[in-house]
Amino acid sequence: MEIGAYSFGDTQLNLDGSSRSTAEAVKNLFDAIVLADQVGLDYFGVGEHHTASMPASSPGALIAAAAAATTQITLGSAASIIGTDDPVRVFQQFATADAISGGGRIEITAGRGSSVETFPLFGFDLNDYDELYAQKLDLLLTLNNSRTENVTWSGTVRPPIPNLAVVPRPVSGSLPIWIATGGSAPSSARAGRLGLPISYGIIGGQPHRFAPLANLYRQSAQQAGHTGNNIKVSVATFGLVAPTKQEAIDRLYPGWVNLNLEMGKLRGWPAPQRRDFLAQVDAPNAYFVGDPDDVAERIVELHRHLGHMRHFLQGDHGGLPQEHLLESISLLATEVKPRVARLLAAK
Repeated sequence: MEIGAYSFGDTQLNLDGSSRSTAEAVKNLFDAIVLADQVGLDYFGVGEHHTASMPASSPGALIAAAAAATTQITLGSAASIIGTDDPVRVFQQFATADAISGGGRIEITAGRGSSVETFPLFGFDLNDYDELYAQKLDLLLTLNNSRTENVTWSGTVRPPIPNLAVVPRPVSGSLPIWIATGGSAPSSARAGRLGLPISYGIIGGQPHRFAPLANLYRQSAQQAGHTGNNIKVSVATFGLVAPTKQEAIDRLYPGWVNLNLEMGKLRGWPAPQRRDFLAQVDAPNAYFVGDPDDVAERIVELHRHLGHMRHFLQGDHGGLPQEHLLESISLLATEVKPRVARLLAAK
């Protein structure tokens, strides 16, 4: 089981509640990735958002920088919003990061995006949501599967590519490409039919209820004739690790409130209530918040239902102090990871 973390960037807050700079948030995220590599975390994902509170708008740039400053950790997008980006540029950016890393540590996770701020930002029509994703995913896969530098592709959502060079090529010829989903059955079936690994982003409810989707994914892959190491599941959840469970709860809660206040303004959510937060922090619910024993046991219990090979946590939202994020990363690598390994071995 691989253990990791992910982030959209997290803009820190001053004591009066005002926001600090988004540049500082990006530097903090870079520092967190470097630490994750040093302490032995397996994976770090950089998600794409374009808001003042979550400013990691360019996963490819951050991952390329981190590739030069790390030696072991796998780095990927979590996720790249492929429908409103240019797959050629996404592929080139991540292939560049792959070259910088020496090869074998860079992945792309292609997602639709649960937030839609990229559509007005880049001038796309939200009514084209499905078609944009389908065609651009096809282009991304065409680029990745090409045996040569020259690529030919045509569609309706961008100009055609008539046998043109798309460089650099990844060190080993192609990159791992994952499909990201928040729990869509069609997305699970699509990933299986394509023979691509799938990453479930679980932000609420009971994660074990994703088991039928994971089964659908594996059945779809089998029916399409896909077997082997590429058929795999990862899980991304909210979570924070601290020396004690109460410390983890107390550290995560203020940021959770800030995040939900911000999202509530955009989506019409009711004001966040502490009871709603506390309802999610205990098994079998979605927030993996606790001490190392608690978090490790919950990851292993979820593995019993989903059979996932990677679990990664996001805890830095709403202005979580950087020192709490860094401690959580260290505990994930040095305490949670070996506990998960021992518990799985015992089963």
